[in-house]
Amino acid sequence: MKRLSILPLLLPALLLLSGAAFAQREQSVWLFGQQAGLQFPADGGAPTPLLTSKMTTYEGAAVASNQQGQLLFYTNGEAVFNRQHQVMPNGRKLMGSNSSTQSALIVPDPGSGNVFYIFTVGAQGGPNGLRYSTLDMTRDQGLGDVVRLNALLVSPVAEKLAAVRHQNGRDVWVVAHRWNSNAFVSFLVTADGVQSKPVMSNVGSMHAGPGRNAIGALKFSPDGSKLALALWREANKYEVFDFDRTTGKVGNPRSFGPYPEAYGVEFSPDGSKLYGSSNGEGGGEAQIYQIDLKTGKSAVVGKSANRKVGSLQRGPDGNIYVAREDNQYLGLIQNPNSAEAKYIDDGIKLGGRRSKLGLPNFITEPK
Repeated sequence: MKRLSILPLLLPALLLLSGAAFAQREQSVWLFGQQAGLQFPADGGAPTPLLTSKMTTYEGAAVASNQQGQLLFYTNGEAVFNRQHQVMPNGRKLMGSNSSTQSALIVPDPGSGNVFYIFTVGAQGGPNGLRYSTLDMTRDQGLGDVVRLNALLVSPVAEKLAAVRHQNGRDVWVVAHRWNSNAFVSFLVTADGVQSKPVMSNVGSMHAGPGRNAIGALKFSPDGSKLALALWREANKYEVFDFDRTTGKVGNPRSFGPYPEAYGVEFSPDGSKLYGSSNGEGGGEAQIYQIDLKTGKSAVVGKSANRKVGSLQRGPDGNIYVAREDNQYLGLIQNPNSAEAKYIDDGIKLGGRRSKLGLPNFITEPK
């Protein structure tokens, strides 16, 4: 699409640097669950509740902020809200699903500071598949407008969606997983737009069976060299792969399990540990596991009083947060680089709002 110049009135609030510079405080605002939110401070301290969100989502969400940590917009994969917490023009018809594990992911156009792509995946391997919509922040007096909706990339796919900066520090790989297949698909986003032909990697387990088997998260390690996923229900396991940030290829699978109803995954800040959430058969017992990726040793870090726990997400403060269904607290994993990591069930209060199963999905920005 034609490049658009940034309007003068946008400069104070929306100045965005593309490429390697993109990653300062862009992940400091979290909006998720039942109109819940957190604001992480610039000093790396503990977050405080945000009570301004108008979004309700059972699972996936994505948030865009600028380098100063100011909110730009957010989405549950179905509707897009601007920074004034109003639905954007043309922002009601995205073909993701708020009941998809990672329903949405926001990627800034590497060639423009005011164009963003919202990638979405549907629920349970359904026909909506992986799509992207294009958002222009110069429209609607700087509040943003969705100018292109639901361009199809591949269908069907699992509920998994992750992104990492390319080795060149400028472009972005968006990775999903085909349904009824063992194929990862890596789509490259460049200054020329979203490339329609993916890099395919047939490796690891088949993602197939009843639609519920499509549930489970996909995450990159902090340095972008590893990719982890959770396979829910029948498969009941976590898998870890190598990822090549130059080629987009996925390889060298490692499998860990069984972990009944595996759902969320997240790496420790140093990449040495993998954490996973598991709810037991039929939601029997909610537990958080730690896997040492060097030794393969697994241990229970903690148990939740909740019947269900969901997504795990590493925060700007280095802790890992755990979604607890219908709870006014998130769980918290402290000191996650250590074998002695500590899990606190009532880890951070949400100011009266409630978590569901999801936490925001962000691009991984290797240092």
